[in-house]
Formats: sequence, structure tokens, C-alpha cells
Amino acid sequence: MISKSFDPSTFVSNAINEIKGIVGGELAVAACSGGVDSTVATYIAKMALGDKLKTIYINDGFRREGEIENTLNLLRNLGFNPILLDREELFYKNLAGIRDSERKRRIFRETFYKVISNFMSDNDIKFLIQGTIAADIVETKSGIKTQHNVLEQIGVDYGFKVVEPLRNLYKPQVREIARFLGLPKEVSEKMPFPGPGLLIRVVGEVNPKRINIVRKANKIVEEELMDIPAFQKFAVLLPGRATGIRDGMRKYGYMIAIRVVASEDAITAEPVNIPFEKLRAIADRVTSEIKDVVRVLFELTPKPPSTIEFE
Repeated sequence: MISKSFDPSTFVSNAINEIKGIVGGELAVAACSGGVDSTVATYIAKMALGDKLKTIYINDGFRREGEIENTLNLLRNLGFNPILLDREELFYKNLAGIRDSERKRRIFRETFYKVISNFMSDNDIKFLIQGTIAADIVETKSGIKTQHNVLEQIGVDYGFKVVEPLRNLYKPQVREIARFLGLPKEVSEKMPFPGPGLLIRVVGEVNPKRINIVRKANKIVEEELMDIPAFQKFAVLLPGRATGIRDGMRKYGYMIAIRVVASEDAITAEPVNIPFEKLRAIADRVTSEIKDVVRVLFELTPKPPSTIEFE
């Protein structure tokens, strides 16, 4: 719930002053994914810095179907001139053969910020604006999982100053600010999507084939559950293979898990009760449209003891 004492107008005014006070008249860069957190942070930074702000979007190879084009168009419609940094090959190279969840997150973070650091160095920029929120910091500092956008709080230094205007807020407050700023519903009400993207929706090693499988499955889940209110709804590619049948023959195929949860702040979450007919429709589509998948499972553990994402 949003505190009755929370005033978006006061917050935005203070955030603008904070950014101006830190950056001054120098250049800054905002890394924006199109999610509510990074978009709100970028929008406020633009209000503070005007043309002194450069906005970048990194293609890491782990985005959902159509997401890159949709996000770039969104940012242009909001008055930004986003710069696309296409680094898919680099991310896959650095993550090749890595199965451990925490190592995957750390390698993603190192690659992500190396890309940003190189861009900033090439353009003589010393300040990075990003949409880190309180939940990101809490989970990283407590050791639950490494959020890729938490740096200074755990002593990580990439050689530039990180400015985090939303660092003390939780998701409901960020959404309230987005509404106050007049941002479209596709921003203010957007379903959260993890910074490392589909990387952490593949349990175990990632490669283009496995990412493509979970990308297709994720699209089916979002389409079939469009009318189901949820904090997050997505597909996960599980490790290993299971026995199935294709064309009357045994086939060892992949397994997809479906995860649908309700939450306000991502600190706790409860599984959403999905009608069996919808689950069956998802299973039928996934196994018919993705021939390598032979089983679809529904995951129903709350947070805690699980986390929302699998990796």
C-alpha cells in the first residue's frame, strides 16, 4: 500500500534537485529498459538535465519477443532519443557454459556495466542514472539474490558515479509517480520484468536455442493470461529433459514451468489461482507451437520460501 503521507509532487521536486546537485552542468547517461522503474528515473532525470542526458538501451539477447522495438518506440514517443547498444553476442560469449544462478547474475552485471562504462568513457560521461528501487537493495544486501543494478550499496565500483533517485521507494510508489507525471499506462501499470531478462528464466546454462524456447513460451503465457490480474506471469525453462511422445515415438523434450503471482512490492508474493481451462490452453499451445517441449507444469509456491523468479 502507498503511504498516505507520500506526495509524488514533493518527491519529484526533491529528486530533480538531487540530480541537479550531483550532476551539475555535466553530461549524464540513463540506462532505460522501458520498465516503470527505469523509465520514471530517466524521465525525472530528463526534467532535471534536459539535453545533458543521454539515454541508452542495451540489447543483451534476453529480451521478450518484440520488446526491443516496442521499448525504443516508447522512449521516442516520450521525447527521448534512445541509443541502441547491440551487445547480444558479448553477453552470450561471457555466459557460455555457466549454470550456477548467482554466477549468471554476477556475469550479467559485470557485462552490463562494462558495456555502459565503455559508452561513458567514449563520450566522457561520469554520471549514470538508473532506476534502482528499495526492493532491489534489500534483496541484494540480505543475500537473497544479486540484483544486477545494485552497486555502491555492496561496494562495487565501476569508475563512475551512480545516481539512484528511486532508491528509497517500492514499486507501488514508483507507479504512483508515473501516474503523477502523466506517463502512459503501458509504463505506469507495466508488469515487472527482471533486469537480466529471460536469462534468469532459463534454469541452468543459457544459449540462443534455450532462450528462444522460453521466449516463445513466455509470449504464450502472457497472451493466454492477458485477462488475469497478476504482479508477474511468465514461463521458465527447467533443466534436464523428460520423456514425451512425438509422432508416436519416444522423445526426450524440455519442460516448461508456469509462474503467476500476486504481490505489491516483490518482497512477498502469493500464487494466483488460474482456472484449469486456461492452464490446459497454455499447455496445448506450448507443446504444439514449441516442438522441443513435451511437458508443461504449474508452479504454486509462495514467496517465501521461494523467490518470484527461479534463478
